[in-house]
Amino acid sequence: MPGGDAREAAKIAVEAVDRLPFLPELPARGPGADMIGRTLGLLVDLYARVEPSGWRFGDRPGRDTRRARSWLGEDLDALEEFTQGYQGPLKLQAVGPWTLAAGVELRGGEAALADPGACRDLAASLAEGLTAHLAEVRKRVPGARPLLQLDEPSLPAVLAGRVRSASGYRTHPAVDRAAAQSALRDLIAAAGAAGVPVTVHSCAPDVPFALLRSAGAAGISFDFQLLTERDWDAVGEAVEAGTALFAGVVPGDDAPLSDPAGSVSGVRALWRRLGLAPETVGSSVAVTPACGLAGASPAYARAALVHCAKAARSLVDNPE
Repeated sequence: MPGGDAREAAKIAVEAVDRLPFLPELPARGPGADMIGRTLGLLVDLYARVEPSGWRFGDRPGRDTRRARSWLGEDLDALEEFTQGYQGPLKLQAVGPWTLAAGVELRGGEAALADPGACRDLAASLAEGLTAHLAEVRKRVPGARPLLQLDEPSLPAVLAGRVRSASGYRTHPAVDRAAAQSALRDLIAAAGAAGVPVTVHSCAPDVPFALLRSAGAAGISFDFQLLTERDWDAVGEAVEAGTALFAGVVPGDDAPLSDPAGSVSGVRALWRRLGLAPETVGSSVAVTPACGLAGASPAYARAALVHCAKAARSLVDNPE
């Protein structure tokens, strides 16, 4: 979300999307409020600090870790204030293990992605930290049914060997798909043990639908405009397997908003191409912004979320 006012962001997140309120992230506040830094603040027994090149692991918690945890606490306070008496689903989000491994450096300056042992430690620490985070949210909002979104924008690049080394002259080898799936499956299973379903979000091209479904993701979130014909079969298989689709059809930056029905015309068209029953689209697809709204104006962010809710309703009311 845009801006740095936790209370205003929480108010919009609860009121504009009354069926699926969420815990906002406000990266404009600086390091520690960005998506990587926020998730690093959740880790158990792993700590990171900001260097000129970005986030890097260190030996002990420092100012940057404390700042990340403080801002998360502020955001939780605001969410708690606006969800008094609320009962229903509540979306939380954190960076997934592979985007985190690609975005954080080891002490030597290379991405954690370069060290399989570091990737395993990172995934285990993240699972433990998220379990504690989910418990904290349940304590603050007792009527909530948490849903967890893992942000994995770098996953397609990790699988394709496109993540650049620190020098920029080479790329890290592609991570084996079985290893990538295993790490995600373990994390999804840890959340599942706490009764929390997991959606994986990737706003990059080449979303690995089959891999995410096999890893146990209850939902897959993606930028609808980046789908290509080669993705269609994987999307159809996901729908038939009962995987929820979070279709990003609303621009994340300020843009004219068409009528809500028009925003999801592409979803209806894809449904027809795949030969899926029209009446299933409303229960299979959630409508979302294409990616985050941090670059938008506050007024547009609120309008975009309201627009998403109206577009989703149009899919239910007029599936064809």
